[in-house]
Amino acid sequence: MKSRNAASQAKTIRPAQCLKRVPILDAAAEVFCREGFSGASIDEIAEEACVSRQTIYNHYREKETLFVAVVADVTARANTALFAALAAFPDKPENLREELIAFAVDLNRNCLYNQDGKFLRKLVQSEGPRYPHLFEAWREHGPCKIGTALGAIFARLHHQGLLHIPDCDLAARQFTALINADLQMTTLFGETPTEAQIRGSAEQAVDLFLRGYGVLAEPVR
Repeated sequence: MKSRNAASQAKTIRPAQCLKRVPILDAAAEVFCREGFSGASIDEIAEEACVSRQTIYNHYREKETLFVAVVADVTARANTALFAALAAFPDKPENLREELIAFAVDLNRNCLYNQDGKFLRKLVQSEGPRYPHLFEAWREHGPCKIGTALGAIFARLHHQGLLHIPDCDLAARQFTALINADLQMTTLFGETPTEAQIRGSAEQAVDLFLRGYGVLAEPVR
């Protein structure tokens, strides 16, 4: 009995002896990405975060609530990078092709294929079919926000006479698909696209996009 109490006490005080305490959401993201939703345990997350399992339950009640919070946290960070890229797009581009290429490069490098983008993509691919309800917030605040914001930019370019786009929401989805088309195979096996691959994919995507939506005054190479 004495040894059991001693072991229990050691387990209880262990988090306080950690040299570096990791935020719970960051620790949970690491474990969920490594083990998946079903394979991850609160005990493993607590150990990674250097806190007690009771601390996690006090904050998030259950594993499902914690998972949803992790997805929301990573999505929010991804959206910050996304809206920074959108804000950098000029109101009146002087060279539409080059501005669209620069935007596509920025979107892929800093939003879709950075650490947060890879994390979300891996979780959605591995856990989405089994637990679709866990990604409701991501669908609403992730892809939907990208489409809406990008559609607004294309609507502005349409009204400026730089593009001819009957359906800006459709064009936004097509643009996103085009800039990702050549990079999907690379990322499917966990690799990160090189700068040359990101740039090449952006150039090909923009040229194809302008062939479909460009106006006669817009030179397409």
